[in-house]
Amino acid sequence: MRKRAAGFSQWGILLVYALLFFGAQSYAQEEEVEPGHSIGKVLINGDLVVIELDDGALGTANLFDLVNHTLHFTPDGGHYRAESGPLEWDSDFGPQLTTAEVTLHQFAFPFSGKRWSSFRVGTTGSISFGEREKDGSAGASASPPGGVSIGRFDPLAEAASALIDSAPAICVFFKPRTSGPHHVKELADRVVITWDLTEPFGNIQDFTWFKTINRFQAVLQHDGSIEMSYKELAAKDAIVGIYPELSGKDKPLANISAEPHPAIAAHLDIRNLKLSVEDGSVLNVTFETRGPILPEGDPALDGISYRFVVDAHHPLPTSIEAAHPTFSWTVRGVAWHHRPSKYIALGPGVSRKVKVSGNTIALRGVLPTALRGVGQVVVYAEAVAPRKFEPSVHLSPHVVRLSGIRNPEVHLSSLTRKDGPFGVVYEAFHYLALPKPQDLSCTVIKALGDKFDFLAYYSDFRIDNQEAGTPSDGPVGGNVTGIAALQHDLENYCTQGRFQWEYVQPVYVNSNQMQERPPEGAPVGSDHDITFYFHQLEERSPDHKLLPYNYAMSQIGHEMGHRWAAFVSAKVNGETIPLGPVHWARGLNAPAAFPYQRPTEASAMGGSVWQDNFDGTFTQLDDDYYVPGTGYSYLDLYLMGLISAAEVPDFFILKNLVPAGKDANGHPIFKADRTKVTIQDVIAVEGQRLPDVDHSQRKFNTGIVVMVEHGQSPSPELIERANGIRRQWIDYWETTTGHRASMTANPR
Repeated sequence: MRKRAAGFSQWGILLVYALLFFGAQSYAQEEEVEPGHSIGKVLINGDLVVIELDDGALGTANLFDLVNHTLHFTPDGGHYRAESGPLEWDSDFGPQLTTAEVTLHQFAFPFSGKRWSSFRVGTTGSISFGEREKDGSAGASASPPGGVSIGRFDPLAEAASALIDSAPAICVFFKPRTSGPHHVKELADRVVITWDLTEPFGNIQDFTWFKTINRFQAVLQHDGSIEMSYKELAAKDAIVGIYPELSGKDKPLANISAEPHPAIAAHLDIRNLKLSVEDGSVLNVTFETRGPILPEGDPALDGISYRFVVDAHHPLPTSIEAAHPTFSWTVRGVAWHHRPSKYIALGPGVSRKVKVSGNTIALRGVLPTALRGVGQVVVYAEAVAPRKFEPSVHLSPHVVRLSGIRNPEVHLSSLTRKDGPFGVVYEAFHYLALPKPQDLSCTVIKALGDKFDFLAYYSDFRIDNQEAGTPSDGPVGGNVTGIAALQHDLENYCTQGRFQWEYVQPVYVNSNQMQERPPEGAPVGSDHDITFYFHQLEERSPDHKLLPYNYAMSQIGHEMGHRWAAFVSAKVNGETIPLGPVHWARGLNAPAAFPYQRPTEASAMGGSVWQDNFDGTFTQLDDDYYVPGTGYSYLDLYLMGLISAAEVPDFFILKNLVPAGKDANGHPIFKADRTKVTIQDVIAVEGQRLPDVDHSQRKFNTGIVVMVEHGQSPSPELIERANGIRRQWIDYWETTTGHRASMTANPR
């Protein structure tokens, strides 16, 4: 962590944690942008860059260790004792559930201060009680009714504490994206719930081509006891625990005041910092300012930050200049791509929810494990105005004694009945932590120089992400205007302006997308899976095989395409129409100018290929998903600086899409309203693309980077597959740009 908040601009957050499924609508995964630093040793292996991580650079993994065990949670005065024991398993599962709803007929289950005659069972391994609160936060992953949910890109290590906001709930083996049958059997004194799930398989974002076996069970006893049993689990990461609803009773911890600063805007002048503890588990932090906090929806809040900082290092610092923060929680104001402005909370253990009321803005969370056993800390606060690096005001460091609060995360396998009792208790099982993208670019550029336009990372290890692919980040350098995306934070990424875009995390060597082709016998999936296209693509190939590394090309072509697309809008008849944002809208007619492998392809950046039937209906000849790998549209190529405005044909966008059946070939047909769009309509909003086609960059270099843990060397599979991706990426780029640009992957 740094002592001061990083500077903020429109692009001063990771604006594009690019959504890999087109059509999904979400805010980006926001993080504070801070100066990067090297996190490993860099070597060159042929045409690959190798990073050997520093020891502990990504923390440590905590993989599931409860197979063939049963966890027992026993009520104790409104809290729970917990212990692990030998497996207890009921092999009579009872009937399969067809909905999430379960109604008990023989008893009511006592949990979280109430008795429940009904609850909901989620396919992803959880149970929830009461009315489900609508999660208005963008990015929440799709989840069956009844299951708890987290943001699509939320690491399990961090999401486990955030689930306190989903209470009352029980996470038996909560792993997003799992699916399969679940069964319920009610007896006179207990109800048995059994899951038989598979991890997702066959898709570009998956780690396996085949179904996996994950069988586990929960028993809810009439006296409130809970057992969780684990028979067979291929998955190694999940959240396990119980989440009763907190009482809402606060115990004051500290109230720190400061003198007013009349020269500072009233909504940034922090007068008081109030700390309190809820149910011994959650720290509530309230900033009180001299004047009203700007309300959500006010565009002026964009870029404002309120920051709460904790330093547990000894000796405790007496000034901010001497502080070395252990962690910080930040409230950030965000207004992004025509969406209403809002506040979000960032930091380890913090809930994303922010509460604004009059002169106060409040956040809450669980203290990080780094503070376990720490008796007292120094805290301070600061507010930062938009586009400023230095805080507008500081609330000076004060010593606070951490009494009556503890982190509710435990090691479940080591608990005994003597431990606790616990109000909330859980454990997050997870892979290595996600790296900071600034650290990744700085590691490479500091070692090898500022010679890369793009950086793509691959690894021998898994990280704490439920998807095998990676979002991307930028634009950092490149200095292109007229594309609705400006370069930002060059120094934080250690570039003078050459480096432009990168993966934000490494792709695992054994994921589907790092394999040359699907293995023999891989089941044929939907039309979003490469296996669906076996025969079509093999017929077009000279050797009657799929082009190699098809999934990898879908990923890298799409993510690096974000360097220019898809952010622009168009002005048509006085109305500004967003064509994205982030991905081209489904209704945008965006055929690939230079298809990669099929005669009809929609852009790698989204949109569709639409056939106008001239009767008010339109046939979707290719959809807005990027599997199999596809080329770039004429609009993409213009934004990339590879064709002139005059070379972009007029196109159209469809609104108010209503399904109207399918044609003889199975293509969907929709009724829709058609709006013609020209490239001049785009220029009317964004301005001319500069540098123009005669002066734009045509030669690009990608660093293909393989990463290994400390003390390890890249496996032969990692080297072979990364080299295969490197070779295919060069061919893909030149094919899909119509040979108007070239690509190298040269680390020297």
